[in-house]
Amino acid sequence: MDLKNRAVLVTGAGGFIGSHLAERLVELGAKTRALVHYRSNGSWGWLDESPHRSSIEILAGDIRDRTQVTAAMKGVDGVFHLAALIGIPFSYEAPGSYVQTNIEGTLNVLEAARALGTLLVHTSTSEVYGTARYAPINESHPLQGQSPYAATKIAADKLVESFQLSYGMPVVIVRPFNTFGPRQSERAIVPTIIAQLFSSDRIRLGNLAPTRDLNYVANTVDGFIMAASSPSAVGKTLNIGSGRETSIGNLVELIGKVAGRPVRIETDQKRERPPQSEIDRLVADSSLARTTIGWEPRVSLEDGLRSTMEFIRANLSRYRPAIYAR
Repeated sequence: MDLKNRAVLVTGAGGFIGSHLAERLVELGAKTRALVHYRSNGSWGWLDESPHRSSIEILAGDIRDRTQVTAAMKGVDGVFHLAALIGIPFSYEAPGSYVQTNIEGTLNVLEAARALGTLLVHTSTSEVYGTARYAPINESHPLQGQSPYAATKIAADKLVESFQLSYGMPVVIVRPFNTFGPRQSERAIVPTIIAQLFSSDRIRLGNLAPTRDLNYVANTVDGFIMAASSPSAVGKTLNIGSGRETSIGNLVELIGKVAGRPVRIETDQKRERPPQSEIDRLVADSSLARTTIGWEPRVSLEDGLRSTMEFIRANLSRYRPAIYAR
């Protein structure tokens, strides 16, 4: 699908990745509609401050309400489905809310897309793989729900797959690895480290041994755009990851080096996942995305960290580094 002058919807557009994607779609000339989570204070999340806000049709609602979802999707050629509950630690405490949003919400999007004949680009996550049984991880790797969050995302992915196989729906599953960048909350590891670095003489962290595949948000957005634009992507699941494996401990050292600051780490056990739930290793094999849609990461880890540091330094008052964000 050529996105210029095409009508598209982004669910979860008020969030971290969703807001970046909505802005890129506007820049590409798409007629962009955004579904953001309703808040009683009228906030549209990150789109409140977007320079492209006046060019985006913004609707406030709830992905769990099928009537609202169907109304938001009427008249669009494609939908990028990013709306989800994403915090892993909170999923231990409130798994039911994850089922309602991530599974039932996805079903609402699928039913609307099926009825309206809309292309669906669905957002998965590398968490569905669990700890790597082999590395790098390709799309054939077994799926393992090591947290309630991961389990609900596996279920959502399988629902999308089932609608493609059962009804011939045009769907693409985009599976980002560990996206980071400006606007990400401190529930994620990169902003957690940076916000603490700029506000304290020590950084409180849990397990330093796990490895992650960190990918700058602009690279992830590229993956969504290219997946929606390529007919050869329909029916496929595509990993979007850098292929570079970094341990949490090495990440702290790298952030300190880029920032030019000394780093002192303090272990905080409440930040550790339950042992059987911890994902020890993640690193992507994104060769299928490379051959199918021509995707390659454009922004390096170091350059992405610099941009993220600049944003957090300028917006440090938004963060609460002394509090463990779940």
